[in-house]
Amino acid sequence: MTVWDELTGQDEAIEIVRAAAVGSAAGTGAGAPGRGMTHSWLITGPPGSGRSNLAYAFATALLSPGTPEGDLATRRQVDARTHPDLAVLSTERVIISIDEVRSLVASSQFAPSVGRYRVMVIEDADRMTERTSNVLLKALEEPPERTVWILCAPSDADLLPTIRSRVRTVRLRVPGVDDVARLIQRRDGVDAETAERAARHAQSHIGMAHRLATHEEARRRREQTLQLALGIRSVSDAVLAAATLLEIAGADAKAITEERDAEEREHALRSLGIEPGGTIPPALRGQLRQLEEDQKRRATRSLRDGIDRILVDLLSLYRDVMMIQLGSASELVNRELRAELDALSAHTTPAATLAAMDAVATARERIDGNVAPALALEAMLTTILRGTTARKGTDL
Repeated sequence: MTVWDELTGQDEAIEIVRAAAVGSAAGTGAGAPGRGMTHSWLITGPPGSGRSNLAYAFATALLSPGTPEGDLATRRQVDARTHPDLAVLSTERVIISIDEVRSLVASSQFAPSVGRYRVMVIEDADRMTERTSNVLLKALEEPPERTVWILCAPSDADLLPTIRSRVRTVRLRVPGVDDVARLIQRRDGVDAETAERAARHAQSHIGMAHRLATHEEARRRREQTLQLALGIRSVSDAVLAAATLLEIAGADAKAITEERDAEEREHALRSLGIEPGGTIPPALRGQLRQLEEDQKRRATRSLRDGIDRILVDLLSLYRDVMMIQLGSASELVNRELRAELDALSAHTTPAATLAAMDAVATARERIDGNVAPALALEAMLTTILRGTTARKGTDL
């Protein structure tokens, strides 16, 4: 089993980075011409396409001694983020701070200790502000000979042009539902039907497909979300539904973060030499307070991510309605709701459905711009309601 086996639907991208790893393993050096290796990379692709998975697979191949397929010991160290020549910057916040990038840039100057390279990975590089990006730019302009940067972002347009000009871009595509289903079935040990349904409902988002395949509660929340949208008949329904959607997103975010928070606190206490339930010395309370603040920031981001997942699910609902109205042969994302979709498509027009999709997109933009989620959801559902009832002549 090689380090590339956990990736799916990205054969072209894998071939590019694998060829670079092969060239570097042959001793050609980071800047050798004709082998495809360079000191800085940018991996782009839509959410769930596997950007970070490819980044860490590439890092494993570069750090493994003598083999671009990734030896087991190195893979375990990279998975645990404990390899001495690997530095990772990932954030649970809305933006990456300039101090975090400065610290990473400083560590990039060290020579590798056990491997051929020192690999620096920045997940969600699009979360850097312009000032922060300029700090990174200096490191990319004059990199140490054996340092390799791997940045991840949804699109190269999310980064400054000056940074884009100094990286080699590898673009990922949305993997097929069948590819994701096979990966989920093999990796998570679920049956083929569950894996296919999870991959389809997640719209090929690998991380979300994993969650839907392995958590019954996540599947239940998604179904509740769609049923709420289908059951709105009045403005009061829309307001109540918005509040319920916010509660669903909050419950989903709590389920994701609660277990992780407990594990992090237990690990922190153990590393500080404090027994579970023991008294925390005053000198160490500041460290735990910082951990709690980081967890609160992560909870805020997790809530926003949960709301966005709900909005993506609603987009899939109206996308299916549009496909039915236009007589398209494309497969439906929510084919289990075919009867409800047929009923909705029969009494609305394609223009109203398109307006509903625009309302969802507007809500995503507003929430991203720090509009109160409850207000954004209420406005979205009210706009959708007006469009779906206009043909029937309902006076709102």
